[in-house]
Amino acid sequence: MYATPPAPARPSGIATVLRVTSGNFLEMFDFFLFGFYATSISKAFFPAGSDFASLMLTFMTFGAGFLMRPLGAVILGAYVDQIGRRKGLILTLTIMASGTILIAFVPGYATIGLLAPALVLIGRLLQGFSAGVELGGVSVYLSEMATPGNKGFYVAWQSASQQVAIMVAAILGYLLSTSLDAPQIGSWGWRIPFVIGCLIVPFLFYIRRSLEETTEFLAREHRPSTKEIFASIATNWLTVLLGMMLVVMTTVSFYAITVYTPTFGKTVLKLTTTDSLVVTFCVGLSNFIWLPVMGGLSDKLGRKPILIVFSALTLLTAYPALAWLVAAPSFANMLMVLLWLSFLYGSYNGAMVVALTEIVPVEVRTAGFSLAYALATALFGGFTPLVSTWLIEITGNKAAPGLWMAFAGACGLIATVAIYSRSGEHARQKQTA
Repeated sequence: MYATPPAPARPSGIATVLRVTSGNFLEMFDFFLFGFYATSISKAFFPAGSDFASLMLTFMTFGAGFLMRPLGAVILGAYVDQIGRRKGLILTLTIMASGTILIAFVPGYATIGLLAPALVLIGRLLQGFSAGVELGGVSVYLSEMATPGNKGFYVAWQSASQQVAIMVAAILGYLLSTSLDAPQIGSWGWRIPFVIGCLIVPFLFYIRRSLEETTEFLAREHRPSTKEIFASIATNWLTVLLGMMLVVMTTVSFYAITVYTPTFGKTVLKLTTTDSLVVTFCVGLSNFIWLPVMGGLSDKLGRKPILIVFSALTLLTAYPALAWLVAAPSFANMLMVLLWLSFLYGSYNGAMVVALTEIVPVEVRTAGFSLAYALATALFGGFTPLVSTWLIEITGNKAAPGLWMAFAGACGLIATVAIYSRSGEHARQKQTA
């Protein structure tokens, strides 16, 4: 049951979006850095008998953070659904910052031995635990403060803030690659972006503390207990499962075209570090444009048609596009293919994130959304760099990551059809909500 609270004076929509997505920027910035500098990190913390083994250990550590996401989604998600969106977002920022500081300053394997990779792993686990609910918390907050008929446009800025992080990380990487030589970057230069991330933490705390609680949350007279939240999630397990499949398309595509791109460009296509970072920057800019555009379009056309079209296009074109690229590797061709994949990802995700907030029951909106997103990321998307590296190694096919993306497109397509045919009342977008 809902009460009607007095309407408080609220800041502008733009100001609120900037405040709530600020912490999301830090989270994604740190995640991208780990992927961007995977080669340097592998040599600093995970020395092994071969470059392949060292890189695989690094990507396994990268993926381990995602295994913590479901736990963070359930524990922190239930907490946010009880205490409120604002307090929950401050907590997730605190945990994320702790992991970032640990990774930025831990000495290398040559200095402290096995303790070095162990501490890096702990830092990744803290980041993953926080990220388990950060995306859900931000998305739910934006959906609840959006103006009528504009939920898709507002919620899309959650993902758009991640693209700003990609671009900033790529710019820093470019500046480092032009200012330092490879041995300097491998020895200590890779830490500089992580330290910069630490330095902006106090500012992010300041602006996130100014957030107001959403009117929709304040209007709820009953705040479910943790036991009630878990019971509701168990009752709605099929919704969570289908939501997870919906997210697989997003999370696999996202990590393939952002975090994995620098490694793919350097180690597979044999392009320069600068070429790979420029492409990554362009992908982030492209994503930043397409996400709010298609989120807004989904407010007009509906979520379903956009989700079907772009998951199907990913299924059909991801592998042929990468096969063409590896047959004729060049900066121009890599840019062309990655911008196409960016168009597919941005268009799909612009509609997907808001759709997920709409199909999850309101009383467990943060926990349910976060669990679906976390499971997809933990089981599929987060291991995209690892799976891509492994597929290329065992098949000898440099375009094999395209098969992984095609599989993700199939998941998104199946989930969309199932969700919007299973329950018209619950899956239909709520334009006037």
